[in-house]
Amino acid sequence: MKRFIAIVLLVLSLSSCASTKQKVTLVAHDSFAISDELIAEFEESSGYELEVVRAGDVGGMTSKLVLTKDSPIADLVYGIDNTFSPVAIKNKVIDGNLTAIDYADVCFNIDLDYFSANNLEIPNHWKELTDPKYKNLTVIENPNTSSPGLAFLAATYAYLTNPQDIPEPIGWWLQLRDNGVKVAASWEDAYYTDFSGSTGKGKYPIVLSYSSSPAYEVDEQGKPKTQALLRDCFRQTEYAGFLTNAKNKTGAKAFIEFMLGENFQKALPESMYVYPINSSVKLPKAWEENAKPATSIVGDKLDISANRDKWLADFNWVFEVAP
Repeated sequence: MKRFIAIVLLVLSLSSCASTKQKVTLVAHDSFAISDELIAEFEESSGYELEVVRAGDVGGMTSKLVLTKDSPIADLVYGIDNTFSPVAIKNKVIDGNLTAIDYADVCFNIDLDYFSANNLEIPNHWKELTDPKYKNLTVIENPNTSSPGLAFLAATYAYLTNPQDIPEPIGWWLQLRDNGVKVAASWEDAYYTDFSGSTGKGKYPIVLSYSSSPAYEVDEQGKPKTQALLRDCFRQTEYAGFLTNAKNKTGAKAFIEFMLGENFQKALPESMYVYPINSSVKLPKAWEENAKPATSIVGDKLDISANRDKWLADFNWVFEVAP
């Protein structure tokens, strides 16, 4: 009887210890991915239990964080990028500084099979997408809700405001609209549903995506089935940061330090299609062959915070979409 009571007390004691393990909650965009092995590594090394809350695309996630800043839904955020970070900072969503975790180049991708089958010339530059030969072939993301969409909107204002470039941004967007471009709500919708070169087998052979995307669209011989247009892309940096009024900032700090560690950084290319911020991390072979960074970058010197509302108003007027 005494032995039975001792066992019961031991079980209750272990249960009590397990239940008191402190939790750290991360809010991230829908594209966030982390393996069970990495979660287990973090939890074992830090002593915290990790909970992940996914909150839509970056634009939608940022809006949710603004609305809930007085009673935050997490301790830290991952995935706010340099297009939406000014919104978070202006609204005092972030406590302290943001920490860069990874980066990616927002570039158009094309479906090589479609272009070959239709004897269609590959454009040299995204500016050519207003050409009638590319009519009804392109899908982009809504910059009101999508970070790659906003990144490309900024890129057009950076590139098309040079004196030699006619038309200027609004005129170019009007031409793109009249050339049958589709505006999708998110990158996931555009790439996985509308793009013909990925799993969704949609009807659009040109999609606004990333320079790294072709590394994951290869045939059985390892030959790429898609190609990125690498000229004049926008470099998108993703950050992590403490949320204002967060309950567990110590745990949040531990996870940010973990994301900067070699194992998490090494997993980024294959888990989220992004380049690690730690340049010493070796990229996968497929990336070295098929995920070259952009050959030229535009928009990196723009004051996105000062111009964001005007650019979005221009876009919304052209495409008649609600902010």
